[in-house]
Amino acid sequence: MRRYRYRCTVCRTTSPVVHQLDDLEAEGTVHRQTIHGGHFPDDELAGEIDRLGRWYAALSPLAALHARIADGLSDLRDTKTLGHYWWASASAALLIGGSAALVLLVVSAAL
Repeated sequence: MRRYRYRCTVCRTTSPVVHQLDDLEAEGTVHRQTIHGGHFPDDELAGEIDRLGRWYAALSPLAALHARIADGLSDLRDTKTLGHYWWASASAALLIGGSAALVLLVVSAAL
């Protein structure tokens, strides 16, 4: 399940987590209309977050891959809460490590 947040850097406020893009757009529109008179604040953020509340765009590629896998595994158990389950995070790390080892094995065997 995808999670989104809107952040106004001028007011230093962040919206609650929403699960639909339409709800994200509504959060931003309501905030701009009520607080800023319809103007767009400088450097406002709106985007997808992981279960720990981190913006995917701000993560390194390896951390974003780990977060996506752990989010997907955690969503198997409970889709509405935040935070990774320990087994999901460990499984994501093992999956990434195993994939890297398999690629290394295939490349070394091909040479």
